[in-house]
Amino acid sequence: MSLSLVVARRHILRWVLSVVRRSPIFPRTVVNRHGDDDALAGKSFDESVMVYFPGAPDSLYQVLPWLGPLRLLHHRHPVVIVCQDSRVAAELRRRTEIRVVTIARYGRLDDLLQRSDVKLALYVSHTPRNFECLRFTSLIHVYLGHGDSDKGVSASNQLKAYDYAMVPGQAAVDRIAARLIHYDVAERCIVIGHPQRAAYDDRRDAADERCTVLYAPTWEGAQPSVAYSSLVSHGPAMVRSLLADPRFRVVFRPHPLSGVTSGLYSRADKEIAAAIREALRTSPSAGHRTVRADDEPLETSFAAADLLVCDVSAVATAWLTTGRPIVVTIPASPHAAPADSGLLAAVPRLTAEQSQDAADLLWREHEHDTAAESRGRLADYYFAETGSEDPAGKFITACTELIGIRDTARMRLLEMGGGAV
Repeated sequence: MSLSLVVARRHILRWVLSVVRRSPIFPRTVVNRHGDDDALAGKSFDESVMVYFPGAPDSLYQVLPWLGPLRLLHHRHPVVIVCQDSRVAAELRRRTEIRVVTIARYGRLDDLLQRSDVKLALYVSHTPRNFECLRFTSLIHVYLGHGDSDKGVSASNQLKAYDYAMVPGQAAVDRIAARLIHYDVAERCIVIGHPQRAAYDDRRDAADERCTVLYAPTWEGAQPSVAYSSLVSHGPAMVRSLLADPRFRVVFRPHPLSGVTSGLYSRADKEIAAAIREALRTSPSAGHRTVRADDEPLETSFAAADLLVCDVSAVATAWLTTGRPIVVTIPASPHAAPADSGLLAAVPRLTAEQSQDAADLLWREHEHDTAAESRGRLADYYFAETGSEDPAGKFITACTELIGIRDTARMRLLEMGGGAV
């Protein structure tokens, strides 16, 4: 076979792979690594802050809540978002004016950072692909996360990979201090409040006698220690109990990753959605519905709900700022790692066995709100300055201070003959 034919076949193969990666049939759980690499050759970043988000489309929910605070930060310190998936980049470009680029090849990122003076790298998840950026020493690396919760992963040893972790309140600091060995929380944890907090408007109809229950279970988790989901163990029985009771309206909001590791969770998701459709068929005015993360932001779902049923997750802590009743499920799995920062001991819990009779428990909480006083104290503990009129202020101030720390340290290294990327 001639050399020209080999080259031609390689070009055709690359083109075919490129088309496949961009196509709707390419799995949403896999990063397509279809990048802007060639167009970025010889270029540089003009921005001083880089958000590194190498996730696939099914993980978009991790970065979307940060777009508001990042937009405000961008006005003070220009921001660029770096992705590894062209579909993710396209969706982010649709939602924000911040520049978004897709870099598929590690060498292109290296080249860009060599030419640029990016000072701060921000991360919203613990994906192992973060290490493709964490290796660069010319930046300060900061973990933001995508919600604070009592899940074991919220105090993961992976935090040690980052220079700093920005956390919403003292609960996170105490949780990390209690779980991590040889980690200086005073030095490396920066409390910034809840900058991604939107206004949880009260959109409930005061004349509506039904109690709107938002059921928002977490996903099954990637390992036994984080198996907090109630979708299989509690979900179908609880939802059927509520649908059979005319006092309730059910809004089912499954986690975007539900079912990615287990078909049992996919089937439970479909079973609950089918039950809601059947209930609507017999009673169209009831208002039951299934809502996905792509359908509406979490705060919109919060705004119309009287009561939340959820698992040990960031949804539980975010709900604290609404001031409304909450019931948190008790994991059916004996392997789920216990980690309570105060919330779980203060609110009503629901076991799998109680699910089929959940209506009476939930109505009691709706009518009497037995944990109201405890939740009020916890809101400030989990989220510093929950009532602040400028929720992004501490975040922007912290980024500004870290940029100053980086510039001082970088100058010192360059004067010593170091400071390589």
